[in-house]
Amino acid sequence: MTRAENKADRLMKMETLLWDHPEGLSQAEIARRLNVDRSVIHRNLNDFQRMYPTIVHEDGRISLDRSAYLIKVAFNLHEAMAVHLAARLLATRMDKHNPHAASALRKLGIALERLAPRISRHVKKSADVMDQADQRQDPNFLRTLEVLTIAWAEERVTKVWHRKETGQVTEYLFSPYFIEPYAIGQAVHAIGYREPPGALRTLKVERIERIELTSQKYVIPEDFDSGELFKFAWGIWFTEEEPVRVILKFSPRVAHRVGETRWHRTEQVERLSDGSLLWRALIAEPQEMMPWIRGWGADCEVIEPEYLREILREEVYKMAMIYGVSNGE
Repeated sequence: MTRAENKADRLMKMETLLWDHPEGLSQAEIARRLNVDRSVIHRNLNDFQRMYPTIVHEDGRISLDRSAYLIKVAFNLHEAMAVHLAARLLATRMDKHNPHAASALRKLGIALERLAPRISRHVKKSADVMDQADQRQDPNFLRTLEVLTIAWAEERVTKVWHRKETGQVTEYLFSPYFIEPYAIGQAVHAIGYREPPGALRTLKVERIERIELTSQKYVIPEDFDSGELFKFAWGIWFTEEEPVRVILKFSPRVAHRVGETRWHRTEQVERLSDGSLLWRALIAEPQEMMPWIRGWGADCEVIEPEYLREILREEVYKMAMIYGVSNGE
């Protein structure tokens, strides 16, 4: 093996070693583990830093900068289209500017230039749309999401100052297990272990006013499964209680439109003789469905549960009062 080959092999081994030690290692420790003199590592360090983003800590430890590290991935045409659709969905359902999403889409567009130039132009145009000035600018949200991403990737506990709906700000230790977008509220939620109370909780990222990354490590339990957690959720609301059976009746006017989409993984639909559609599903927290149910207006009748039906009955009464409607007039 030539000297150049030795050096290239050593740089790759340094990369692997630092991946296995996110806390970083000193030059002496790297040299010991690679069985070379420390001066060799010192000479190779500049070349290594040109190839890989690194952080040099105050005590001399060297670690990979995981937030700047470029992930090597290859897509075929159909996989690239799937990523494009996901990014477009993010752009149209989230109201805040996210330069990372725009950058990812722009890179995808560049990668498609030779394979599919027409698609490439539209993908890059989508990236420009995501970067437009009319997108809501929220630097605190972006930074919070970045810190949560690093914490999730490195399994490091965060310290958060979270604002409740009442306006009260409470301080927690939070270990993120999963990050989930929420189209209904154009928001992002982090699910993880919160102390206090020492239990799994969901935090709305937009309500995190301040966040700090700690050096404390945590381990996501092996039995944690986001798919199971949200199995009965309409969106992000989950519960340890048994799911509630929801039965809705849709008028013939919208029955076909409702039947075109699978709205929930547990749903069952039944076409009735009058052309209407009976929709059944098991939902963790039916209250979360209310915006969707309201959106169908008089074309959707809640059959079960009774308390959901009662909520809508009261709302209809209040709306009738607001609009001066009585006795069906």
